[in-house]
Amino acid sequence: MSTFNELIIFIRKEVNRDLKRLPIPKRPVYLYEPIRFALSGNGKRFRPILVHLAGRANNADPESLMKIALAIELLHNFTLVHDDIMDNDNMRHGQAAVHSKWDESTAILAGDGINAIAQILLSGIPDRSNAICRFFNQATLEVCEGQALDKEFENDLSITEDQYLEMIEKKTGSLLGACSALSATLVGADQEVINHFDQFGRALGNGFQIHDDLLEIYGNPNEMGKSLGSDIAEGKQTMMVIKARNLFGKEWGEIIGDPNRIDFMDKIRSFFTENGIENETKGLAQTYFDLARNSLEKIDGINCSELFDFVNLVETRSY
Repeated sequence: MSTFNELIIFIRKEVNRDLKRLPIPKRPVYLYEPIRFALSGNGKRFRPILVHLAGRANNADPESLMKIALAIELLHNFTLVHDDIMDNDNMRHGQAAVHSKWDESTAILAGDGINAIAQILLSGIPDRSNAICRFFNQATLEVCEGQALDKEFENDLSITEDQYLEMIEKKTGSLLGACSALSATLVGADQEVINHFDQFGRALGNGFQIHDDLLEIYGNPNEMGKSLGSDIAEGKQTMMVIKARNLFGKEWGEIIGDPNRIDFMDKIRSFFTENGIENETKGLAQTYFDLARNSLEKIDGINCSELFDFVNLVETRSY
């Protein structure tokens, strides 16, 4: 590949091709049509791309690596299908959420089916499949714990910044940790190396999520593929919300008192910018991206240059 961006485009194309080639049955239609629909969205494929980049660094077997990458993307989509129900989000990847196009019962079953397909893929890996499945399922459980904390935190005005950071490490960081560490597990790397890859992914995931919270306010809804401001309307305790509540409680309460007003998002953006909350949050995301780089620097004997490039890509993304 002549450039890193061309490599990313190539990996994304390969992942999308193999997602379409998954042997998903046609019947029962009630189950498999929503599954195919959920996987047809224009996802960024950041997670399977990270799997492949980490795998290239570890010289992992390409066929097994693709199975891990697809399983990770399936897991991600499984969580999104269920999260959209829990968070009342009606758009995902530029199209209707599964529960919005069909109904909640259909979406729950589709999510379960997607997770099962991911497990079948991993069980077909010839080398170290038990260790890979164990790591994968531990990450899945952490993602569920993170979503549980996210729901518990809604409209809870006592949630601290440290509690928020614990939540996003479980909900986002643990999966990116798996994306990074599973290829090292696949090749039988030392536990110390696996841990460094996991720590890299977790730090990257925290930076990713904090940056995502910023895009939820300042991003382009067409690029994001979903409506902006839904997290605040649902009472979610993001880093910016926590800072606003702690530093400017009265003023913040007045702004979010009427989320249905036409200029609601304009008021939110102005408030965060004028009170320095936008810049503070950007600085925190930057701290985690730097921690991710520090973890890569601890890995000896492995060329991680493409992973450094990936950190740069994630921290400058606009969608």
